Amino acid sequence: MDVQKYIASGILELYVAGILSDKENLEISNYAKEYPEIQTEIEAIEASILLLSKKASPGSKHSFKSIMDRINSEVKVIPINNKRGTPISTYVGWAASVLLAIGIFWMYQQNQELKSDIQVVEQQNNNLEQQIADSDSSLEKTTELLNSIRDKNISVIPLGGQDISPSSYAKAYWNKENNKVFIDAKGLPEPPEGFVYQVWSLKLSPLTPTSMGLLENFEMDENKIFALNNPNESEAFGITLEPAGGSKSPNLEQLYTLGIVSAS
Repeated sequence: MDVQKYIASGILELYVAGILSDKENLEISNYAKEYPEIQTEIEAIEASILLLSKKASPGSKHSFKSIMDRINSEVKVIPINNKRGTPISTYVGWAASVLLAIGIFWMYQQNQELKSDIQVVEQQNNNLEQQIADSDSSLEKTTELLNSIRDKNISVIPLGGQDISPSSYAKAYWNKENNKVFIDAKGLPEPPEGFVYQVWSLKLSPLTPTSMGLLENFEMDENKIFALNNPNESEAFGITLEPAGGSKSPNLEQLYTLGIVSAS
């Protein structure tokens, strides 16, 4: 008999696990008595399983009585007259190790899924809080705007379309008390990429333009209402299309709207 080939076949691991037939168990038991190498290998396999059981649940205070009861009721123990001396606790330890490993893996998966769910909920809450904050901010701005344009000191100056864009229009709401001007630019087309609308305060005689500022982020502003400072004694307001960043003086060929301040 080729003992090493027999050992390498893996049948001894099945023998230690207790899943072979009565005939196979008896055959291996006889071989173990006849060949010391087989007996040594069996003992080594048992020792490995026992060590695995201890490492899998070191110092565990949990009782595996239920597992033992189940094993005793479902597994048929085959008595063999040999000196294996394998206690039932070895198999209980092996079974417990497997169950514990499965339990730990399941708990890990559940924990990861729970963390993922929590992250999703937190992100949704953050998004909702941001939406509420944006809504509150938008409502506050709208309220401020309405209060501003309804102020009794407000002068409303319509700005009509010019040669380059006759259909364009805008309105300037000028509060001379606080030097604020709200430009309603809803009637202007979106500026081409690389260009921006610039608002000018004008003195007419002689024509003297003073920049009031840019209508920045035009395409992102849904209301198209912009607040600008105007400490000037304006006689008219104009809006031109200028290169991004604005210009020192207006390009009158790109004058989109113009409105004269009425004497009052």
